[in-house]
Amino acid sequence: MSVYLSQIFLFVGVFFLFMNFFIWLFQTAELRKTIKRRLRYEVSAQDKKTIFVRIFDVFGPLNYFLVRRFAKRDRLENKLFGARLPLTVEQFFGAKVFMALIALFLAFGFLPKEEVLKIVGIGAAGFFLPDLWLDIKQKQRKALVVRSLPDTVDLLSLCVDAGLDFIAAARWIVDKSKQTAFIEELSLMLHEIKIGKPRREALKDLSRRINSPDVTAFARTLIQADRMGTPIAEALAILSEDTRERFFRRAERSALQSPMKMLIPLIFFILPVVGVIVGGPIAIQFMSGSLLGGVGTGGIK
Repeated sequence: MSVYLSQIFLFVGVFFLFMNFFIWLFQTAELRKTIKRRLRYEVSAQDKKTIFVRIFDVFGPLNYFLVRRFAKRDRLENKLFGARLPLTVEQFFGAKVFMALIALFLAFGFLPKEEVLKIVGIGAAGFFLPDLWLDIKQKQRKALVVRSLPDTVDLLSLCVDAGLDFIAAARWIVDKSKQTAFIEELSLMLHEIKIGKPRREALKDLSRRINSPDVTAFARTLIQADRMGTPIAEALAILSEDTRERFFRRAERSALQSPMKMLIPLIFFILPVVGVIVGGPIAIQFMSGSLLGGVGTGGIK
């Protein structure tokens, strides 16, 4: 059985290698576009690919057709970039195919061949597991950005009040302040503006990348101030107050929800332990007959 499975996986591996080499010959233009997209990530020359990314690159050329036919490239690319994952869309699909193969290999090893539906279900679960991981990473990144947003907006307001324009204030904060999630996003926005993207488009991309109401309000306020001719200092002062108010409201809402969240561990984990500690000795004494001073045992004798 193991020899048969090894031959199957060897055939599949050789097939994938030949298919990737064949497709690579016909996608030079797409590779150029991919290189331009990777400029967004600001990968330095010292950065090295991990072993997993190198494995995902094996499936990259083949997944080009899957991405072009079944995936929404812009949406998935924004999700990957919003989570700050240095992966292209093709590499991400390579991760999905790789996890599906791993899941199928484990399913073949631990389940009988008759249970085809379970094996296919496990393979499908492995294929969609990277999507779940990407959603988790994106939520974590969004939480970090929203948490550092009020302080950064306050710094921007102070710098603009001191006489700097918005771009100079953002550049000063990026250079002098401690690196946080939102300051990293500001650095990326400045990089996009530096290479020629209009400021409005850079702000829209920032809002689209993070996909959070607070960041969307930040970008919308600056875009409207730029469009209507409103002073940036006044817009940032109002935005700072609104951001702080939303932050405190969110904290109050979390504090009000904490008692309800504590009910589940209290009912299922704490109360049973307290019941065992308090009622255990009483139950033991009652079962031994010594709880009532030996009355029960004397009556039996």
